[in-house]
Amino acid sequence: MTDPSPLLVEIASLLPPGRALDLACGTGRHALHLARLGWKVTAVDIELDAIRQLRAAAEPNLAIDARVVDLEKHEFAIEPNAYDLICDFHYLQRDLFPQIREGVRPGGAVAAAIHLTGRFALESGELRTLFAGWKILYYSESPTPRPTARLIARKA
Repeated sequence: MTDPSPLLVEIASLLPPGRALDLACGTGRHALHLARLGWKVTAVDIELDAIRQLRAAAEPNLAIDARVVDLEKHEFAIEPNAYDLICDFHYLQRDLFPQIREGVRPGGAVAAAIHLTGRFALESGELRTLFAGWKILYYSESPTPRPTARLIARKA
């Protein structure tokens, strides 16, 4: 899959370019999309090969800081109030959610799509509750092809 998620495309159209964090970025489809729109992107993933592919795909003028990190070992700390957008697509690490919430600047947003079945899955409605007190711009839970919760939330 090389096209960015429609969820990411939507939120990127609503915010002016700023700093973005792409968690568990894989080969960087979201990081590349944001950087091409003028965002300064930090993209992190545990897979060295994925980060190499992202770096190879990035044009020289794109502002992407791609790093190999193990989020589960806390090798990357999300700075408080550092990002205008944090993306979390199909990666679940529950202890990161407080950092994600604190890492978004006021007026910034989170875009997330996380599975509702399988080993790394949220409970139905859980993603919405993780951002209680935020303005929920979009929320859905779709049953197919794989049950997934999708969210765009803006920090007040």
